[in-house]
Amino acid sequence: MLLAILFLVTATLYSSVGFGGGSTYLALLLIWNVPYFIFPVIALCCNIIVVAGNCINYIKAGNLNFKLLLPYLIGSIPLAYLGGSLTIEKKIFEIILFFVLSIAGLLLLFNFKSYGKIHLKYNKISFGISIVIGAVIGFISGTVGIGGGIFLSPILFLLKADKPSHIITAASLFILINSFSGIAGHLTKNDILIQMTDYWYLLLAVLIGGQIGNYLNLKILSTRILALVTALLVIFVAIRMGVGLI
Repeated sequence: MLLAILFLVTATLYSSVGFGGGSTYLALLLIWNVPYFIFPVIALCCNIIVVAGNCINYIKAGNLNFKLLLPYLIGSIPLAYLGGSLTIEKKIFEIILFFVLSIAGLLLLFNFKSYGKIHLKYNKISFGISIVIGAVIGFISGTVGIGGGIFLSPILFLLKADKPSHIITAASLFILINSFSGIAGHLTKNDILIQMTDYWYLLLAVLIGGQIGNYLNLKILSTRILALVTALLVIFVAIRMGVGLI
């Protein structure tokens, strides 16, 4: 029950800024000693459930700039599959996840003021560089079992690549598509779909949390405040994991 509540809270916070929460789901599953071979797929499935609603709402609102997103997807999709198909020892996985959480949390913390900020001029990023960025993020995402939007979004804000609403929408779609690619890679290693039924309550929790987070974003709290809270949550989880690694 406590794990389900934590998943719900995580989904609420992450979905409020267009993310899925995969990195924190993984950390929680590690803390709860869920079997190592299954929790990347659990986290990716939760990602899909959370961001699917966001994607629909953002696209309906007219915030999709597919030209912005396309090169990152070209680079990320095959690399996310490749990363997901790799077999990594648990201790190495924990170290990688610690660094992923730490970097993602700091990126968010340094860029939370950019959420909701409108610039008069945006930079055009070359197609080739965008593909390389997408490939790197995709490989890391597939390897550890996250969607990658928690990296893509701060990077696009740093580069001033587009309007905040377009960046958040691009990050959500990036997470959704990368999560499917990562799952495909992970399923090449183990027959784990049957074991997934034991964790159905986590999927239900993130479904509810995702809807709450989307409501908070659209109706109540500013995206900037939600981004700050999410950044602090990611950093807290990273510190908790770091203490466990010592």
